[in-house]
Amino acid sequence: MKIVSNTGGLAVTNCFLVIDEATKRAVVFDAPNDTVAPLLDEAARQGLDVIGLWLTHGHFDHLADHALVTARFPEAKVLIHPLDEPKLTNPTSRLFALPFTIPPGRADAHVNDGDELSLGGLRVRVIHTPGHSPGHVMYHFPDEGVLIGGDLIIMGAVGRTDFPDASHADLEASIRRVMQLPPDTTLLPGHGQPSTLRHELETNP
Repeated sequence: MKIVSNTGGLAVTNCFLVIDEATKRAVVFDAPNDTVAPLLDEAARQGLDVIGLWLTHGHFDHLADHALVTARFPEAKVLIHPLDEPKLTNPTSRLFALPFTIPPGRADAHVNDGDELSLGGLRVRVIHTPGHSPGHVMYHFPDEGVLIGGDLIIMGAVGRTDFPDASHADLEASIRRVMQLPPDTTLLPGHGQPSTLRHELETNP
């Protein structure tokens, strides 16, 4: 496994290119505005087969450049939880005045809790972690001990729950569930620096 990351966009959001070096297959996780392009350039430079754009949730800062990914790599399948798909099909934000337009998109498939996905030879398990948004998910690579975390746990804090469809109670339940994973699991959050579940458990108030 090789992971390339970039950070930027209006909300300073992380995105990740996860590569199975044995098969040269790759997946892009989230697509912030003006941020995902360098990852696509790197994938093209390495001659990778980008098989998907797997979204953690549907907020604008995580899917703004979804169309760029699929334009550059038409075979990439867009995955999102069904509860957050409306944010992809109708991305015009009613909460934020954005200085750019996000084109409507569509999911090629849905991800649900417990789904087992494959990235080349890498196993990926979907964990539904609602709270920050109803369809928020995390992508767990159990053999590598890596968790693509979205906005559940970020920057020594937790994701916002002041959105109309957010739930602090659901967020707390999701955090308790995720903390059952091995403590040395590497957390790659949607904002901020990488961490481990152990570090978050010990230091995150």
